[in-house]
Amino acid sequence: MNILSVESLRKYYGPDPVLDGVSFEIHPGERVALVGPNGAGKSTLMKIIAGREDADAGSCMLHPGICIGCLEQRPETSDKTLWEEAHSALADLVTLQNEALFAAEAMANEKDPDERKRWGARYDRLQQELLRMDAYNLDYKVERVLQGLGFFQSQWETPTSALSGGEQNRLMLAKLLLAEPDLMLLDEPSNHLDLEATEWLESFLLESSASVLLISHDRFFLDRVATRTLELFHGTVDSYVGNFSAYLRQKEERVLVQRRTWEKQQEEIAKTEDFIRRNHYGMKAAQAEDRRKKLERIERVAPPREISTPPMGLHTKDRSGDVVLRVQNLAKGFDRVLFEGVSFDIQRGERWGLIGPNGCGKTTLLRCIQGILEPDSGSVRLGQGVKIGYFDQQLESVDGEKMAVDAIRPAGREMDEPARRSLLARFGISGDQAFQKVLSLSGGERCRVAMARLAADEGNFLILDEPTNHLDLWAREALEKNLKAFEGSVLFVSHDRYFINQTATHLLVLDADGAHVVHGNYDVWLALRKNIADAAKQVRGGKDDLWKHSALKKEGTSDRSKSDETQGASKSSSKSASKPKRKFPYRKVVDLEDEIFIRETKAEEIQQELLTPAVLRDGEKVKQLQAQLEEEKRLLETLYEHWEEASRLNW
Repeated sequence: MNILSVESLRKYYGPDPVLDGVSFEIHPGERVALVGPNGAGKSTLMKIIAGREDADAGSCMLHPGICIGCLEQRPETSDKTLWEEAHSALADLVTLQNEALFAAEAMANEKDPDERKRWGARYDRLQQELLRMDAYNLDYKVERVLQGLGFFQSQWETPTSALSGGEQNRLMLAKLLLAEPDLMLLDEPSNHLDLEATEWLESFLLESSASVLLISHDRFFLDRVATRTLELFHGTVDSYVGNFSAYLRQKEERVLVQRRTWEKQQEEIAKTEDFIRRNHYGMKAAQAEDRRKKLERIERVAPPREISTPPMGLHTKDRSGDVVLRVQNLAKGFDRVLFEGVSFDIQRGERWGLIGPNGCGKTTLLRCIQGILEPDSGSVRLGQGVKIGYFDQQLESVDGEKMAVDAIRPAGREMDEPARRSLLARFGISGDQAFQKVLSLSGGERCRVAMARLAADEGNFLILDEPTNHLDLWAREALEKNLKAFEGSVLFVSHDRYFINQTATHLLVLDADGAHVVHGNYDVWLALRKNIADAAKQVRGGKDDLWKHSALKKEGTSDRSKSDETQGASKSSSKSASKPKRKFPYRKVVDLEDEIFIRETKAEEIQQELLTPAVLRDGEKVKQLQAQLEEEKRLLETLYEHWEEASRLNW
């Protein structure tokens, strides 16, 4: 059964069609990703399916009885509180509850046995439907979704009119999830969500029985959620089995076949045209005419369906010193403390990702590093010869009233117009676009202009605040390649986990417990977090602070550790004059954390080695590595216990 069938859909906004014969189907339980470059018509297609726009031709058929829900992008404000507005999405279930209550009262008050039987049958049917819809846990449902999307309980009585734009968008997403339609249409659902809320949304969609059609630039999200991928390009759709990574593999194979077929035909056409041209008159004229007629009737193979990416081109002119940035005990707050005790060093050539929940102070930290904001305490020191290039997520680095070709003019040095136009072209802004005002460009185009402005500055330390906003999937990939090839250093904020994985060599994680350094990318952080959490459950019955181990610790924690240990000792001394007996010999917490990190890294290396084909073919080597892995795990369990004891008892 198809719950949605789209046939030969066409839509025009000018002489050329945006949608030119789009056809596809969605089956029950499918989670379909709709991908394509900016401007391909993804949102237009979504609006037509939702009934918000009419197609110029073709049809869009929903199976009878299917309930469709679309993520609202422009929420309507009301006088309701956050809780009341979210709860309103369950109005149908509340009505069903009231009908069941009415049927129960009618059954109890009815004297006629036949009527009482009829009311009883109706009550039973309503009860079955209520149980099927899990309608007896409505408050729990609302609480679960609001908390999952990052709303604190203290916000639940806040009027919706007092919510920020991002919070209102999250509320619209919450209402859609609570309504649980048969088909969800999600256009950029992870916008305005931090990493934790995005992970929760992924889990929710994986557990849901609803079908999903989603647009997203979050490749990590697409990989986790999608079961099929539709590529919208040049007005038509191609279908691929699997998630985004599977799509990329299949796409590469298809393009390879298409290119070979097309090039072979082009070669044959060129030979035929050359024969016709040389023999149009003469002894072989009849043969040439025959080939000309055949050439006219030949079915031309379409060129490879390749989506081009801008080459970009970020480079630095001058080399910085080995130490690019040193931050020590930095603190900043406004109405509340955003962060404190932040300490880390960035070496030349390193790429640092700054991650954390919304409102933790990531942008504020970037501004403190640049001297735009004054920190409450601590120090920031730039290394020798460091020149900062800053990309802000509000795109304030480019003057919206200027033409793009003028807006990227670098300060303090000459750059003629041809050079500036060439630079813009490397970022996908060419032709008339270069002479349009920046404000008249789309969000993705303005982002590329800001990137070109960044490249023109030739900084050797790039500070990027959400650089992937407004960029499509292919432009993000191009930016990743540029940053990995960049000879300077990078510090960036991003919620794009795929981008973080591809780009970061280190992470600085801000959370309620402070700032913590991870030596690796997002996958390393997830693996270390899981390993420590699993070990902590065994050691302490599940109660754990993930950030206490060295794999996720702050650099330069020795002073802070001493301070924490001193505070812990003073508290324990007030309760008891005697120390508990030690199970392990005295060791510093910092030393234990370092050894834990080394052992965890070694265990991970062994696990990776066990997966290599050469090792798997060598039985003796497998046994040897498995024994080493078991030994590392045993040592780690002991180290976790030792660390736990040292954290409690060290003075």
